[in-house]
Amino acid sequence: MTRAFLFPGQGAQAIGMGRDLAERYPQAQAVFDAVDAALGEKLSALIWEGEIEELTLTANAQPALMATSLAAMAALKAEGVEVTAAQCVAGHSLGEYSALCAAGAISLEDTARLLRTRGSAMQEAVPVGVGAMAAILGLDFDAVRGVAEEAAQGEVCQAANDNDPGQVVVSGHKAAVERAVEIAKEKGARRALLLPVSAPFHCALMEPAARVMAEALAAVEIKAPAVPVVLNVSAEPTQDTDLIRNFLVDQVTGSVRWRESVARMAADGVTETWEIGAGKALSGMVKRIDRSLETRAVNTADDVKAAAEALA
Repeated sequence: MTRAFLFPGQGAQAIGMGRDLAERYPQAQAVFDAVDAALGEKLSALIWEGEIEELTLTANAQPALMATSLAAMAALKAEGVEVTAAQCVAGHSLGEYSALCAAGAISLEDTARLLRTRGSAMQEAVPVGVGAMAAILGLDFDAVRGVAEEAAQGEVCQAANDNDPGQVVVSGHKAAVERAVEIAKEKGARRALLLPVSAPFHCALMEPAARVMAEALAAVEIKAPAVPVVLNVSAEPTQDTDLIRNFLVDQVTGSVRWRESVARMAADGVTETWEIGAGKALSGMVKRIDRSLETRAVNTADDVKAAAEALA
């Protein structure tokens, strides 16, 4: 088996995520402690005992999901599984930061602070209620791009996430996204529905956030990752630090090319994906992109043990 490690994005958050990892692996607890220290607050208390509404706020969800993924990586490492057990890594949107941290490109503390900055900047880029995102099911990326262009009518409306062959997310001004939902249904979409998100991610409305991230990333050391990272913006593997820095900025306003990223991994010989952190959404996408790929979710301490044993 040739594997890729995948790291989830927003939407996977849940109260209690990562807690049993921290209880059973001191190395996982140390990740949560380091993130708490880097942010100067007890994010771990919110993750384990807080309210889901507060955890879902993007400035909290982004570092929280990364912390949970890196706690799972720390537990895997304690069982003898290094990141180099993967041929490559990739993450969905904020998960790209988790992937880069797991591969040693960005320190844990810097990653936590970058994601807090990213979450805040993305939220502040557009006043609440001005933007929206919608999932279009049953139309491919090119069809949805056409829908978005037709719906824009002078406003911003873009195909933002190319998740899998039957799920594309559009993002932009609320009225334009609402028009896109109706147009998509007329064009034969199986379903088209607005998503419960607080801002229109991965579209031109995020330009103010991209400027903030350009400044934040310029101040952070990025090392060559231990394994190639398949980047959202290019759907290509790289270990080039300048490219990584530039594409992390571009990613704020650019499309998440997840379908193409998974297809590229498969073309490069990957036969199995491990979803590291919270939830199983990426594993579902992977299966819809390429049924021949094996998937494994590494969410809990038991998952870590089973994964390590599978490699033994």
